[in-house]
Amino acid sequence: MGRLLVIRLLLIDGIAAVAALGFWYFLFAAYNRRRGAEALRWVESACAGKGRVLDSHWLNSSRLHARVQFPSRSFENAYVTMKFRPRPSPVAWLLSCWRRQKETLTFEADLGGSPSFHLEVVRHRWCARSHGVTSRRRDEREWDLYEPGPVILTTRTHWKQDPTLELNALMTVRQQDVLQVRFRPESPQFSATVALDALSDPRTAAGFLTTLRELAGASAHRQ
Repeated sequence: MGRLLVIRLLLIDGIAAVAALGFWYFLFAAYNRRRGAEALRWVESACAGKGRVLDSHWLNSSRLHARVQFPSRSFENAYVTMKFRPRPSPVAWLLSCWRRQKETLTFEADLGGSPSFHLEVVRHRWCARSHGVTSRRRDEREWDLYEPGPVILTTRTHWKQDPTLELNALMTVRQQDVLQVRFRPESPQFSATVALDALSDPRTAAGFLTTLRELAGASAHRQ
């Protein structure tokens, strides 16, 4: 009887755990879907009548894929992919919070002409601080901070002395809330990743499409 009681209790605990995980999954999957619907409205607002979302579908519980159409030929075969926190999975969600991963939107499209180069621009920041030690030792050194210019890593065997495209793209990314920009000859020829929360601000969202066009226009010098 004692062994049967233990097995029964373990079975009940297992069923309760599965039910709790199932409830967690459906609750936060629904939350992500509401976030996705809201983010699609942000995209529609950011396009400001110059583009519209045609259709959308979920790749999984935290990734939403949507097709966007523009009247002009500046962007062709345009898509946006939104990456939300993996809330339906408790472990993945906790890891995402611990790593401070942002919810992002990646815009991908083909340009009017195929770029003849590969370029990837990544915006990254490092932060450092002291531990608040009041007493200084003789061997301790003060921090010297410098603000370097753009750093370009290239695989070209013959580097041209006029990197106008690269510097323009770097400066544009630096001034906007853009996390990553990529150009390549293959489709999708252009992609840009921004923090999703940036589109929740109407003023920032209003300049979203303008920023994308400025970044894509950087390739015009190499068409």
